[in-house]
Amino acid sequence: MRPYEVMVIFDAGLEDDAVKAMADRFSQQLTTAGAKSVSTHSWGKRRFAYPVRHRNEGHYFIIEATAEPAALADLDRVLRLTDEVLRHKVIRLPDKAAGRARPVPHPAPALAAGTNTNGA
Repeated sequence: MRPYEVMVIFDAGLEDDAVKAMADRFSQQLTTAGAKSVSTHSWGKRRFAYPVRHRNEGHYFIIEATAEPAALADLDRVLRLTDEVLRHKVIRLPDKAAGRARPVPHPAPALAAGTNTNGA
């Protein structure tokens, strides 16, 4: 299992309840695919720096999950096909950012006194 973050931008013409329902539907899809610790965060409606599909605003949502890559591939496919989604981005988070530290490697053995280290 790997940590992922999905940024989804919904059409600003949708009602807040509809946007929340769609975000919950996508989270439920991840949960049924075996994802752990799925959470959603709403950033609200924001103005774009440039028009996207002839729109100037969108509802931003972040979905965080720990899942297998196949589960995120399925979600990516569904997000591409959903007309209400203007843009989306699936990002695999580094292990340190997700709170999972990698094992610390063992230090190199100390050299004995009098050993030449420059190869001569």
